[in-house]
Amino acid sequence: MVMQELEALGKERTKKIYTSNGAHEPLFGVATGAMKPLAKKIKKNQPLAEQLYATGNYDAMYFAGVIADPVIMTEADFERWIDGAYFYMLSDYVVAVTLAETEFAQAVADKWIASGEELRMSAGWSCYCWLLGNRPDAEFNTSKMDSMLEQVKNTIHDSPDRTKSAMNNFIYTAATSYLPMHEKAVEIAKAVGPVEIRGDKKKKSILLASESILKEVERGRLGFKRKYVRC
Repeated sequence: MVMQELEALGKERTKKIYTSNGAHEPLFGVATGAMKPLAKKIKKNQPLAEQLYATGNYDAMYFAGVIADPVIMTEADFERWIDGAYFYMLSDYVVAVTLAETEFAQAVADKWIASGEELRMSAGWSCYCWLLGNRPDAEFNTSKMDSMLEQVKNTIHDSPDRTKSAMNNFIYTAATSYLPMHEKAVEIAKAVGPVEIRGDKKKKSILLASESILKEVERGRLGFKRKYVRC
């Protein structure tokens, strides 16, 4: 029934956008906003989330993250989910986001960062971005965050593309949402400089954390925290 409802919400244009970002069949092309009424109706439902995630359909997998209940998910569940996350919109915006609502988020994210696998590393760094952007600063160990910023500085340019992107976002998030590390993160952003992402279609893009941080400073958004991690 849920699969039928998702299929009815699919749009060809959205499908093309997702495909250009790395999604592949099966998928319907459902805009995330269009899922909200269905999510409101279902609320949290972990057994259903597991069934949807197992379909391999991108929209169903994304919706699984929306209705998942992180409180009852185990580390083994997250390992299974990251195994099934075949591109960054799943690893960083479904698995990492859901992980960020658990008590063991940092432990799993640390393991993924150390894995040497592109999407696991990407999900690990992204999870920290979701955490820093939502939880109180006091929940984080300052010396650990300092060490992580140093790790980014020393390894970002030699990392795989998706990991680079998540690491760059980590510098930006540490500077804007985690006040104890603002100055250090600004220094690291300057030291790292432009980060080149090659992309699948040989189109290069350049990421520059220092510019993004400056924009947030100018907007007076230092210390910004999201009320909710998942929409």
